[in-house]
Amino acid sequence: MVMEIPMQTEPESISAVFREFSQFPTPVSVTVCPEVSANRGTRYINLCTEWSQNETIRGVRLRYNKQYTLQCDDRAVQSALPPGHCSHVHGELLSSYSPSGALKAVIRETNSQGKGQQYLEIWNKQGLLKSLDLTALKKHGRVYEDAQFGSLAWSACEGRVVYVAERSRSKAESSEAAKPGPASGDEGAGHYREETSAGKEDRSVYQEDWGEGLASKSAPVLCVADVDKSTVSVLQGVPTQVSPGQALWSPGDDGVLFVGWRHEPFRLGLRFCSNRRSALFHVDLEGNCECLSSDSSAVSSPRLSPDRRYIVYLQGQVFGPHSQCLSLQMYDWATKRTSLLVDVVKRPQEGEFAGLYEALPTRCWSADSQRILFSSARRNWKELFVVDRCTKRVTCLVDNEEFGSWKLLAIERDLMVVNCSSLNRPPCLKVGFLPPAGGEAGVSWTALDEPRQIPHLEWRVLNITPVAQEENAEYSGLDFGALLVKPRVPRSGVKVPLVVFAHGGPHSQFSAEWNVSSAALARVGFAVLMVNFRGSTGFGQDSILSLIGNIGNQDVKDVQRAVLTALQSDTSLDPNKVAVMGGSHGGFLACHMIGQYPDFYRACAARNPVINAATLLGTSDIVDWRYSALGLQYSFDRLPSPDALTAMFQVSPIAHASQIKTPVLLMLGGKDKRVSPHQGLELYRALKSRNSPIRLLWFAEDGHSLAKVDTQADCFLNVVLWFLKHLDLQ
Repeated sequence: MVMEIPMQTEPESISAVFREFSQFPTPVSVTVCPEVSANRGTRYINLCTEWSQNETIRGVRLRYNKQYTLQCDDRAVQSALPPGHCSHVHGELLSSYSPSGALKAVIRETNSQGKGQQYLEIWNKQGLLKSLDLTALKKHGRVYEDAQFGSLAWSACEGRVVYVAERSRSKAESSEAAKPGPASGDEGAGHYREETSAGKEDRSVYQEDWGEGLASKSAPVLCVADVDKSTVSVLQGVPTQVSPGQALWSPGDDGVLFVGWRHEPFRLGLRFCSNRRSALFHVDLEGNCECLSSDSSAVSSPRLSPDRRYIVYLQGQVFGPHSQCLSLQMYDWATKRTSLLVDVVKRPQEGEFAGLYEALPTRCWSADSQRILFSSARRNWKELFVVDRCTKRVTCLVDNEEFGSWKLLAIERDLMVVNCSSLNRPPCLKVGFLPPAGGEAGVSWTALDEPRQIPHLEWRVLNITPVAQEENAEYSGLDFGALLVKPRVPRSGVKVPLVVFAHGGPHSQFSAEWNVSSAALARVGFAVLMVNFRGSTGFGQDSILSLIGNIGNQDVKDVQRAVLTALQSDTSLDPNKVAVMGGSHGGFLACHMIGQYPDFYRACAARNPVINAATLLGTSDIVDWRYSALGLQYSFDRLPSPDALTAMFQVSPIAHASQIKTPVLLMLGGKDKRVSPHQGLELYRALKSRNSPIRLLWFAEDGHSLAKVDTQADCFLNVVLWFLKHLDLQ
């Protein structure tokens, strides 16, 4: 018998649910340490894992280490010993173990007398071996710790590490940096501060950055630390027209491989954008640089094989959809030739691999350098795949019976470590050995912790086909999907209010993984419908391209079709109590829903929504998307025409503002570079002028994602209370 769970309506009980769910830890990274042999073929392998956990009392995000010991035979995990105590990580920005596992490099930041000092520490098994005060050395500015540029990589000889930092702004460094490098084909970089006739920096000159989430990143440089000599130097030879990142040592150990992003004539936002012109480069320690890939594409995630011969990387188109299906390329260091391993998937057949959509794990090669492993979206799921570099055959390694999401963290000596979760199961780790080629279906998985399941929550997948009048003539025959998570209800005819959740991007997706907001809403008492409309990733490149020129129309119709499908297929849902929410493009859709279907939705909550694409044109860090969304070709020197501005206005929610009567809750970040908070203010003023119910929450120090721990808790409580009030549930 299923017990009825009453809806939570008191602020404290609502906040308690969110605190509980947001405090489930998430595994961030893992290092597979060298094995130790024992008797009768048994060997022990230690896993050093790093986790992230929200601490809502203090409003901080904690990071901690946790160590596991595996008892293994030749090709199987026999058992996992109970893990040791967790240890809080203080001030670590980056860390990396040397190839042998004997040394660990750490970039650490301390706050001394209000000043952030950065250090490079080298640790061995006896303790701290060396510490270099990077701030005092003044060779460069702050070290990059972000996923876009940041790296910390050991040379094979374990005598050097390479990392990425901001170029030094000292007078001497600025003067030197302005000189063209050995490989430069362009004039000096225009993003450095100019010097006055007196030889001093003009600190009033504008400094470009790389946009949302990378506001402090402007001019990265490659830095090499010599461990034995305790010295740091900035690597010369990087072309002045590119910004380097994602660095690793070359096969010969005498140079550095890196991705270089073009920053001329000006920078465009990089975060969540895989469509920026970039290439794979190699620069040796003498400053000689060469380009190894196409210079007219967008590349990322270079990964070197264990035999140090092959480099795989992702490649996509420049401009157009900012997130798209990518190809997997392989560069042979011996022959200097590039070959295609995995092509862009235009339209996958049922049950087939649907393409590559996300960064490769830092460690993704099998031990014999024969196969590459990665996770990627397939429709509404996230799955684990392997591709053979010789046969180019892609094989799925998992099924979806237990978990909806399998995210590879690392593979080392064929031991795979995977983060598994579902909409009603918080993240947990599983390990297993990669079988020999041809036997990939026979993976035996071992859980490192007991998987948790949230009681009284259930979920299912909806596959949705557009009706004839909603088909896309150019891309006909496409379908899409949605995920429905809800509280288990008894058979007594209890009706559950429905929250429709639209994702941002628009080229991203909801996979069937742990989602704090959706799970907490369901635990409070709502059903949540998470819609993967046409244009979402995981459904092939045709689906992504189908949305170009059709935003505000096709995606809106898909969301409404998904809602009607859910209501028709599940009689426990209340069709008279439907709310809608979303952020960024999801906020764009939420506001469209209440403008185009003004009598259907009873409440709306939007985070940093796109309200008017025409006025957003000059304020967003990804100005190109405003053109691409309409199907227009973007170029850096393009100026908006009256017709383009009119079209941008017509596809925007503001065009339907006069029809909106649904109560709206807006949540805006004052430091949002992706979608200016003035977008939300436009809607706020338009609705206030007609006395429409609207409330605005302003988070002055937060950005586009409203990712601060306190902000997330505040937003969740306010959203729930808003829905309860306007759905008449209090």
